[in-house]
Amino acid sequence: MVSGPLSFGVVGAEPASAPFRRRSDAQEGPGPMKRILLTIAVLVPLGALGAFLFAWSGLYNVSASSGHWPVSTWFLHFGLRNSVETQSMLIDVPDLSHPAQAMLGLGHYQYACAPCHGSPAVAPNAIAQQMLPVPPYLPDKVGEWEDEELFWIVKHGLKYSGMPAWPTQQRDDEVWGVVAFLRRMPSMGPEEYRRLSGLDALPDQGPEGDRAGSSGLLENRPVACARCHGPRGAGGGEGAFPRLAGQSADYLAAALDAYALGARPSGVMQPIAAELTPEERRRAADYYAAQAGAPPLTMPPVPADLLAEGEAIALRGTPAQGVPACQGCHGATRPPATPALEGQWPRYIEQQLRLWKAGNRGGTPSSEVMGQVALRLDDRQIEAVAAWYGRAAP
Repeated sequence: MVSGPLSFGVVGAEPASAPFRRRSDAQEGPGPMKRILLTIAVLVPLGALGAFLFAWSGLYNVSASSGHWPVSTWFLHFGLRNSVETQSMLIDVPDLSHPAQAMLGLGHYQYACAPCHGSPAVAPNAIAQQMLPVPPYLPDKVGEWEDEELFWIVKHGLKYSGMPAWPTQQRDDEVWGVVAFLRRMPSMGPEEYRRLSGLDALPDQGPEGDRAGSSGLLENRPVACARCHGPRGAGGGEGAFPRLAGQSADYLAAALDAYALGARPSGVMQPIAAELTPEERRRAADYYAAQAGAPPLTMPPVPADLLAEGEAIALRGTPAQGVPACQGCHGATRPPATPALEGQWPRYIEQQLRLWKAGNRGGTPSSEVMGQVALRLDDRQIEAVAAWYGRAAP
């Protein structure tokens, strides 16, 4: 047997060699994954620093006139298309066939969208055509999108494109109106568009007109209001736009003030009302309050039992549901700030009751009361009372 110092190398050979192998492994450095992570940890801050320095230098040309590289254009459109498809995939499309929906959308499109996107009657504004990206001529482009995708774009807008979001996110009914019109627009000719949009019915504005087509007044005539409500306030568009003629000036002025301040949500009315001064809003209210003699509405017949139910709700209410008689507030002895309902478009009355029911209607002192009343009415009762008022003599 070997003894002494030599025994360490013989008897303890295996244990003695292990520490040397571990030190050898450590000297080889980190494994492949650690090297990758280390590289990323170094390159990411360097890349961020480089991007910051490039932006700080001002070498990147941000001018709209410089355009995009073709690869940048492709990438941006690719990302936009896929984002809209993903974000809109859970949206349910309602029935868009009623003519009033397209008329509501047309009224807004002519005022807010046509200057950038053009229309069958008017080319896009030359200034808007210098934006980057250039706003597309929509009569040629809407066919490339599904209904739910158009809704998402109109409601939420698009970043870095100049396309704004809808002024209020509470009025999906208005957004769907724009979608309904966009679907119809490609088949419209210039004459039909001008007639339906009210362009041919507007008064001659002259050199001191309505602020270049904005929502000002011409003398005592509300120019922008006439596009939708008519020059005499008879409304129209199959119920898309309410009758204003003969309403009290106090009610109309309060409504315009509520729109202008955003207390009454509407992506259609708020931009128009907000451009008017308080004095101009009062002048518009006085003008329409002074109009009278609008002809009775011409509407398709409805079942007699539906009208009878609507009459009962309007005149007597439904005590079992806690619904008071509508005429108690809207009748001949109504307060000045309360609207008359006789002879109003039924679709408009239905829409307002459903907005109250959903909590999306406000702006008047009676809104809280009306919200509670609307919650107690079912869909048939809303349809019934609206139908009766549309046929009642003003």
